[in-house]
Amino acid sequence: MPFNFALVGAAGFVAPRHLKAIADTGNVLVAACDPHDSVGIIDRFFPEASFFTEVERFDRHLEKRRRSSEAERVHYLSICSPNYLHDAHVRLALRIGAHAICEKPLVISPWNLDQLASLETEYDRRVFTVLQLRLLPQLQELKKQIDAERRDGKAEVELTYITSRGRWYGVSWKGVPEKSGGLALNIGVHFFDLLIWLYGKPQSSTVYLSRPDKMSGIFELERARVRWFLSVDATDLPAAVRAQGKTAFRSIATDGRELEFSDGFPDLHTSVYRDVLGGGGFSIEDVRPSIELAHKIRTATAVTATGDAHPFLAKL
Repeated sequence: MPFNFALVGAAGFVAPRHLKAIADTGNVLVAACDPHDSVGIIDRFFPEASFFTEVERFDRHLEKRRRSSEAERVHYLSICSPNYLHDAHVRLALRIGAHAICEKPLVISPWNLDQLASLETEYDRRVFTVLQLRLLPQLQELKKQIDAERRDGKAEVELTYITSRGRWYGVSWKGVPEKSGGLALNIGVHFFDLLIWLYGKPQSSTVYLSRPDKMSGIFELERARVRWFLSVDATDLPAAVRAQGKTAFRSIATDGRELEFSDGFPDLHTSVYRDVLGGGGFSIEDVRPSIELAHKIRTATAVTATGDAHPFLAKL
């Protein structure tokens, strides 16, 4: 029997990937919610799904299904809403007896993780988060290589993530730190998690630049020293990238070896769903170190950069 899914944040950028993943895994979307009604994408996958623009009515519908029968209840709630609502929508999932599959960042404030873990136990349901980069085959192979390496010192890693955004960005919830968590949580946490997965838990962190449109600093992991630079300012793109008409530059360089992802990543959400439904999935504890690091970076006071700063910082 297929599982029943509901989805909150149906009008968001990432929602189509979740809709496709639900369909690809042979399951059914029975209800969706978003305060905006530009959700015609649902017709491509689940035209029979109920739709709500008010979360209160959505909540009531899910609760009604919970009290109906096993065949009617919602088994999973997919969460694609703005970052600051993730915590509340995970709680909604658990309360109506569903597992949560939540986009990152799972929460903005790390202390909320303990509360969600407690609710997992109370409701006997799981909270999963989308860490799709961990499922990218070339990065899984890199992890095997790193785990097999024997080295005396730490790896030298340089993370550069520039993804240009227009004026709308600052006006939207993404441009409000209290709602998005700022650059560290809105775009940086993807790569912070990846590097922690590859090189071990964080040990220290220093921030050299902290602006709404760009941030930079350095942090130490168990097996690596990471210089990082994040930006949504198109003028920070390397000249060669701009010449090619590209709007993003994503690079991880390790001891001279570079992984360049400027063309983006394959859609791995279906793989994430298959992993969850197969008994795997990434948990609260998997995501905790990157949430804590991003929060520490977000709330840090920037200090004067030293010679170990990211080279892009010297260009400013």
